[in-house]
Order: sequence, then C-alpha cells, then structure tokens
Amino acid sequence: MLKTLIVVESAALVEEIGLANTLTFERYLQEYPKRDEPKTRIINLCNTEQYLSKGYYCSLLAEARKHVVQPTVKSINALRAETLDLNFTTKQLADLAKASSDEAWVFFGKTEDAIWQKVAQHVYRKFPVPILRLTRAETGQMTVVQGSMSELDDTTKAAFLEQLKSHAESTWHIGQSAKHARWEMAILVDPNEPSPPSDKDAIAKFVKAARKHGIHAEVKTAETMEDVSQYDALFIRQTTAIDHVTYKLASKAESKGVVVIDDATSILRCCNKVFLHDSFSYNKVPTLKTVTVSDKEAATLELLEATFTYPMVLKMPEGSFSRGVFKVKDKAELEARLAELLAESALVLVQEFLYTEYDWRIGVLNGRAIFACRYFMARNHWQIYNHNSKRFNSGGWETLPTFEVPRAVLEAALKACKVIGKGLYGVDIKELNGKAYVIEVNDNPSIETKVEDAYLGDELYMQIMAEFQRRLELRGKDND
Repeated sequence: MLKTLIVVESAALVEEIGLANTLTFERYLQEYPKRDEPKTRIINLCNTEQYLSKGYYCSLLAEARKHVVQPTVKSINALRAETLDLNFTTKQLADLAKASSDEAWVFFGKTEDAIWQKVAQHVYRKFPVPILRLTRAETGQMTVVQGSMSELDDTTKAAFLEQLKSHAESTWHIGQSAKHARWEMAILVDPNEPSPPSDKDAIAKFVKAARKHGIHAEVKTAETMEDVSQYDALFIRQTTAIDHVTYKLASKAESKGVVVIDDATSILRCCNKVFLHDSFSYNKVPTLKTVTVSDKEAATLELLEATFTYPMVLKMPEGSFSRGVFKVKDKAELEARLAELLAESALVLVQEFLYTEYDWRIGVLNGRAIFACRYFMARNHWQIYNHNSKRFNSGGWETLPTFEVPRAVLEAALKACKVIGKGLYGVDIKELNGKAYVIEVNDNPSIETKVEDAYLGDELYMQIMAEFQRRLELRGKDND
C-alpha cells in the first residue's frame, strides 16, 4: 500500500480538508523526498490551470521524485489543449440527453448522477484527475475541464471531500502500469480498411518493439485520437492520401514537434505520381517512359501513339494498391479511358507497358534498405493486385535478404528515395535484362507478418522502432 500525501495551495485548505498527510505545496517542496521513505503517491489539489503554476510544479516534482501522482503532467497538458477528441459511443451521448443537467462534476472517476457515470469513467480512464467538469453541448460535443476546489459550492465540496477520503484510504497496487516509458507514441490505424498497410499481428509486433526502445505505443484511430500533441511520436499505419485525415494529422503533429513517420512532405510527394515521375526525370532516377497529358485532343492521341506502342498504361495521379491504374490496348480504349480519367483529374499519366513476372519491393528507412520482396503478378493478370477477382486478387511473394537483391535494383531504390526524404518507403521496381525501372515510391509500405518480415522476423520491427528512438533522442538534444 502506498503512503498518500494530499498537496494543497494554502494552510486554510489543509485545515478545511482535515485529513492526515495533507500539506501545503511549500512543505512538499522543502521536505520531500525523505530518506528511506515508503512508496508514495501524491494527490495534487493545487490549481494547475496556468502553465508553471504551483499545481504544475507539484506534479512535475512528484514525477521527478518517483512519486505516483494525480494528475500527471501529461494529463495537465492534455486538458490544457484547445480541443479534445474523445471517443464517446452514440448510446453514451443519447443517454446523456436524459440527464437532469448538461454538466457534471467528476471526483476521482465518480459522479452523483448515475446517467453520467459511464461517461465519467470513460473520461477518467483517459485523464485520471481528481476533479473534472464535463459539459455537454447541444451538438453532442463534450467539453472536459480540470476543476479546482475553489469552484465547488458547499454541497458539491462535501461530496468531493467524501470521495477524497475514500480515494486517499484506498489501496494502490504498483505494477506494470506504474512504470512510465520515456516516450509516448500513437500508431494510427483504420480497422475498417480493406487492405491496411499492416495486419493486427504486425501492429502488435510494432507495439512490442516500441516498448523495448523505451516507447509506450498506443493503437489509435482517427476517431479515438486525442490531441496529437500529447504524443512524442506518430507512426501512421493507415493508407495515406493528401486530402485526408492522415495528411492533416501528420501536418499537425509536425507543427507540434512530434516525430512522425511518414511525414507530411513524404505523403505529399509519394501520393502524387505526377510529382514522382517529374522528379524522377529531373534527378535521373531510372524509370519507364512516361508522359503527362491534360486533354484527349487528336493531337495528344497522335503524340501518345508516336511515343508508345500498345498496350499503354494510364494512371491517375493518386491511388494505391494498383487502384487507378489501367491498361489500354487500342486507340478507342485510350480515348475512352482518358475521357473518364480526365473527368476526375486535370492530369493523367501515360506510361509504357512492361510485363515482368514479378515486381520488386524494396523497403527503405532513412536511406537504408531494410527488407526486399518479390511480389508476383495475380493469376491471369498483369498487376500484383487484381481488384476484379474475388478469389485470386493478389499473387504470391518471396522475401529475400537485401544483400541478395541485384545491385541495379538496390541502387535505383535508394536513388529514388533521395528524391522523397528520409522516411519509411516501399519502392516498386521492375527489372528486365539487368536494368531496373522504378515504378513508384510508397510512403506507407505494407509491412505484414510472414510477408515483409519473413526474413528478418521481429528484427524488422525493432529496426523501425530504433529509428524512432534515434529521432526522439535527437529531438531531445535539439531542445537542450
């Protein structure tokens, strides 16, 4: 059982509370930690509304002194954020409409209004703070504010003191949950995504690897993500797009100093094939012959037929997992498909067709190849994915050590990534007669169990989390 100290701002509050081990902040500052003291927890009742206030320093010092404290500095900062995106169920919000009040006080996770209780527990699990005030707006949105004793009327204060006495006398068990990781990470996923970049087992391996590098990783969705600035790192394992929540979260996280893989610039560059092929051309990255068109006029069709032979490949600027990519076999098909695609996009890429039995996928992290796969074409299809087939929608694969990859393929992959940045990328490459042709660079490559990790196993996840650790260490030095 932990020794409990209740820290308040004034001697008057010590007297008003009337519980043993209640002391002022000044006493806590001067008299602790003590030699050979038992394991101690702190209930910090000082006002924490202002940054660098007594309440803020009380929690900060408690954590430095290895005291278990409520609220933690993390909770204080989170509740000071401009917005909090909490994941309430439709039923919870509907039940609250029946409550007698649109506001509830929550003391150590308890509230006197039974209708509010489930929501109160939900919030308290996220923010274990002594006093919380919840307010429901007509829109259904919830405001969560950290409260103080000075805001309570006599009746409410009596209810709080009763809960405080109960909480102070309760038993705390110190286990794994009490061990704080050095950093906090959010891993962004979409459980409803039909072809996610990582399966559930791979995500679990990322969480385990993160723990071994001093990182506490939480799996989050866009709906359950609290303010991203609460975290030290954001790892996006949801298919990215520019006009999408993934790009918005990456941008916001970076602006707050959060370490992000993959960063907003990588998303912006990789998600648009027009940028990729234009930059490949300027930087002499070996790739297939490609032309960008903006109309389907007769002159344009003549130019394409003079440049390419049939079949040709047409690509939408944005797309993933072989979506938005079409093969046309004659002029009529070319004109029809161009008309269809130009109705959605101002530009369309036209590329020479090159059939190979498989495509290389080289995984690159911070300019270094970390895995290599050969993805074979789907049965009776010219791509590795066939979205029109229910049974054989993808081909097989083979995972190899990177030192067995042909030199031309490896060099092309690394050169292509230099154009993008220093994130985690998957480079798709065709190889024919000893020559490599970069198809595209993916900012959010597939990493699934028994596929991309088939050679390295758990070491693949460890290498990625080691890169996060390296960046977090550098961030700390930059802030010194």
